[in-house]
Amino acid sequence: MNIAIIIILFVVTLFVVVSIHELGHFITARRAGVKIEEFGLGYPPRLFGIKWGDTLYSINAIPVGAFVKSVGENDPMVSGSIASKGPWRRLGIYAAGPVANIFLAFILLSAFFMLPAGVIAGNGVMVHSVRVGSPAEISGMEPGDVILEINGEHVHTWGDVQSTIASCKEGEEITFILQRDDTQQKTSLKPRYDPILERRAIGIVLCWNIVSKVEEGSEAYTAGILAGDTIVSVNGQAVHNSESMSEALKNVADEQEAQLVLLRGEEVVITKLAGESGTIQQIVGAELSWVKGIHIEHERLSVWKATYLGGSFIIHMPQMLVASIPLIKEDPGKALVGPIGAGQLVIEAVRSSGLSNVLLMAGIISLGIGLFNLFPIPPLDGGGMLVAVIEGVRRGKRLSQRALRLVYTVGTAFLIALMVMITFNDILRLIEGRNFGL
Repeated sequence: MNIAIIIILFVVTLFVVVSIHELGHFITARRAGVKIEEFGLGYPPRLFGIKWGDTLYSINAIPVGAFVKSVGENDPMVSGSIASKGPWRRLGIYAAGPVANIFLAFILLSAFFMLPAGVIAGNGVMVHSVRVGSPAEISGMEPGDVILEINGEHVHTWGDVQSTIASCKEGEEITFILQRDDTQQKTSLKPRYDPILERRAIGIVLCWNIVSKVEEGSEAYTAGILAGDTIVSVNGQAVHNSESMSEALKNVADEQEAQLVLLRGEEVVITKLAGESGTIQQIVGAELSWVKGIHIEHERLSVWKATYLGGSFIIHMPQMLVASIPLIKEDPGKALVGPIGAGQLVIEAVRSSGLSNVLLMAGIISLGIGLFNLFPIPPLDGGGMLVAVIEGVRRGKRLSQRALRLVYTVGTAFLIALMVMITFNDILRLIEGRNFGL
């Protein structure tokens, strides 16, 4: 898709997400009796406005969000200001923006899961690697085996394997029919509960291809490809059969390098395959084994299943954020992004996985803005909520204006410094040609 169209979609997404956030504040503030001077879509300069009651509704020139301007702002001495309201009403006003974003994320993510999704299917699924000491190893499974049946049911997708294993009861034995070379074998095992995955597992990683042999001195050998590797993608294009790999290789221009993403054991390896004069059509020197009959099937989830997944995504987001802390420490440049980085991420996601990913990214952006604003750092909504809770516990006794000004000044300075650092890193990533690897 044209990159200009993706950028326009991203700007529209950001505009809608921020506008919904401010709309949440606006509606709750009005219901709490706060006098709103202006509710604006976009940021000034103002294009035009309509006065309705005490509020000016304006359309502004910079389409990156919205704003709510109340009388007196944070002055408790001004009647009708937010600060003049009781602590619990202020808590509701501050919380309304993040809650609106989280609800919008739920709608967008649920809608994304309702869209028809392409699922890779074949005559079985292949075992890429087997964990030491796992039920799969004990049963005799080996890398390169193709799982044809489980408990007498034919296997076509990774989901067939995962759902059957995850749904089995404690101590229940399941039977596999495996294809190894030209023979079929039968084996049985008992899955174990994996506390990390939070479900039963047998200790295997699945794939669609595996490198069976690499010729010494060949291009594949020079690129560092090893027997037992699985080729996951070529230049960002996922490969699921020999035809999709040839198509991805054809897109490599003359004399350029093709970036390969390999799965080696449980490790992801990125390597380069040197280009030649003429179109690359195969990885010379590497013999690959593929699952037979691989094709793309389109599936659509029910409304209830899609809604469940949308809600589950949001519920598990805090847990995912905690789990990502090591990644943030290792590479904060990819974990912490601003509007520029988010735009680059949307472009990569849409170009690699299609236009439907706009809904997914919009949901993630809305959820991210909502959760970020809940951090108890003034002037974020979470900072206002913290002040309101403290004053509520103190039975309405106000914190000193001097202390509040100091806290808000320090918090604002910190957030400005953080945004400058993140924006600088986002721009540097673009200049250096780095991406998120989608």
